Amino acid sequence: MKTEMTSMERVLTALSHQEPDRVPLLLLFSLYGARELEMSIKDYFMDPELVVKTQLMLQKKYRSDCLYSFAYGAIETEAFGGEVVFTDDGPPNAGEPLIGSLDLIPSLNLPDIGSSPGLQRILAVTRGLKQAAGDSIPIIGVVVAPFSLPVMQLGFEKYLELIYFRPELFAQLMALNSAFCVKWANAQLAAGATAICYFNPLASPTMIEKDTYLKIAYPLDCQTLAKIKGPTATHLASGITLPVLDEIIASKTAILGFGQGDDVTRLKARASHKIALVGNLNAIEMVNWSPEKAQSTVKTLISQAAAGGGFLISDSHGEIPYQVPPEVLVNIADTVAEWGQYPLKSIGVDQDAS
Repeated sequence: MKTEMTSMERVLTALSHQEPDRVPLLLLFSLYGARELEMSIKDYFMDPELVVKTQLMLQKKYRSDCLYSFAYGAIETEAFGGEVVFTDDGPPNAGEPLIGSLDLIPSLNLPDIGSSPGLQRILAVTRGLKQAAGDSIPIIGVVVAPFSLPVMQLGFEKYLELIYFRPELFAQLMALNSAFCVKWANAQLAAGATAICYFNPLASPTMIEKDTYLKIAYPLDCQTLAKIKGPTATHLASGITLPVLDEIIASKTAILGFGQGDDVTRLKARASHKIALVGNLNAIEMVNWSPEKAQSTVKTLISQAAAGGGFLISDSHGEIPYQVPPEVLVNIADTVAEWGQYPLKSIGVDQDAS
């Protein structure tokens, strides 16, 4: 058994495609903090100091190797002037599309980060986490990719109309969203984030044809990522990644978040020493996991992807749902602690555990 590393050392070693003391475990807590405190999700996110304290508590309690400054995706459309709808036990969502007509796109302005209360709360959380953790635990910030943000800005149906029938307006919106994405990512890095998760579900062929993505959005992703002044992780939010793996590697992002539809063994073989992988526990199914199911699933994933480093275990979507029982998270952490130690033990798994 190797000498125990700090979370930062463990993650950096894995990202270097080497074997750390154990497989890094990234439990991405956002609204889950409100559950732990038994308070409303809205009230929780309105108090950056409380979020910092709770993030630190969750990291220690469930032995996660990261801290997460993310609150909810709609915070970005909120900065553009959109509304956010809060629920009792789920992620806050964007309300009515802020762009009611495609012809209004030219009048949309770049948000001022300093004037956005929501974005300022995220920066306050990031600074607080950095002050508390220093360089011992990675702090992950989040941006929504320019190509994926319009789903919340426009609604999906209107966005498809923009993509296929209004190319000039599409280009205008992509330029604006890219400028905002870069500005927002770099603000989080300046506040103390270690890396930025580039959340881009529409890059997956699960969501849109590969040829269409490569033609109209992939070059923009490459340009946007190149302007972010720190390491990035491209996350396709449970969408399949294998068909676009080579392109994502070429975009110079350091990490790929992969989902349930991918063949993990094939993905690991093709990604080896080219890009690190993070995933792919099914957080929705976690809600009903037994201890045996948690252990079997984690052991299987370790056996498929952990050898040689370059792998971090996490959920497949980028957020632990509110409904996941705490004991499941403990089961996951226990299994990683036992079976994720390097050198890896020979793992026998029961695929049918439930």
